[in-house]
Amino acid sequence: MQRSVLKTLAASVLAAAAFGAAQAADVTLRYAHFWPSNSKVHTEVFEAWAQSVEKASDGRIKVQLFPAQTLAKADGSYQAMVNGVADIVSVVQGYTSGRFPLSQIAELPDIGLSALQTGCVLQSLYDQGLLDREYQDSKVLYMFSTGPGTLHTRDTPIAKPDDLKGLRFRNPSVVAGEVLQKAGARNVTMPAPEAYESMQRGVIAGTAFPWEAIQVFRLVELTGHHLDIPIYSTAFVTAMNKRSYDRLPDDLKKVIDDHTGPEWQRKAAAVFDALDVSGRQTAIDKGQEIIVVEEPMNDPEWGPLLKSVIDDYVADLKSKNLPGDEVYAAALKAKAECPVTPS
Repeated sequence: MQRSVLKTLAASVLAAAAFGAAQAADVTLRYAHFWPSNSKVHTEVFEAWAQSVEKASDGRIKVQLFPAQTLAKADGSYQAMVNGVADIVSVVQGYTSGRFPLSQIAELPDIGLSALQTGCVLQSLYDQGLLDREYQDSKVLYMFSTGPGTLHTRDTPIAKPDDLKGLRFRNPSVVAGEVLQKAGARNVTMPAPEAYESMQRGVIAGTAFPWEAIQVFRLVELTGHHLDIPIYSTAFVTAMNKRSYDRLPDDLKKVIDDHTGPEWQRKAAAVFDALDVSGRQTAIDKGQEIIVVEEPMNDPEWGPLLKSVIDDYVADLKSKNLPGDEVYAAALKAKAECPVTPS
């Protein structure tokens, strides 16, 4: 009797072990980004992507998320992925200066009026093969974008370019930096997560940020004034280490391939656009001043400045023997075809 019980127990242990082995992932992918773990970008975009991949692979792929720069600093994330420190990253192209100049055409102030439109333009440029040279060292999964970036200050209201003269401003990208510099601001470059402390300590007077980021990174707790003018957008790429992808068996490669492209660009855009609405409303609810510039490209003070930034950016690409004119023209064409809001 005792021997029978022992055999039954042993069989149960072996069955449990076999079940556990069957449930164990074949591969674990480390996915790094810089958004806080409690942000909707983390939960509704990156967690959603990870869960969808795990489900589609029947648990054979596990995605381990590293939010808030816990695996790699924001401005070093792309290289960390190329080097294999992370398997997947979602990162701002502008954090790696000079590495993605054609991609950053999507950040120009006349390209998009929403995360949906700008992200669609960027994804379209990539899908046409116009950005291939910039991503030869990774496997691009999907592109996406914030909504338009605007200007936010703690104490000083900004209405026209001259109001920026001498102010220390966080510069998030080449394009935004050119706008700020041409207006006379003093650029301070830093990743988004560092902006709160810098504004709190008075290191910067303000920042260029989409409404979404004002809320996600808690700047709305410090700001008092906002200039609602779309001077730039922030482009992102979600990319995977080539070796990590190549090591996957064909059926798991297909799972990853099925989680790329426009579908995930649109999923990300929906989150960013909703957060823009929420972030702006939070500023209104707090009684903060919002100055709106209608039709900025035609505004007598802002229009010439913004147009000069666009012309200079495209001309600089041309001087480096890059097809700036071609990619910019393709961006404008895609803009005409990409919706501002979901249809």
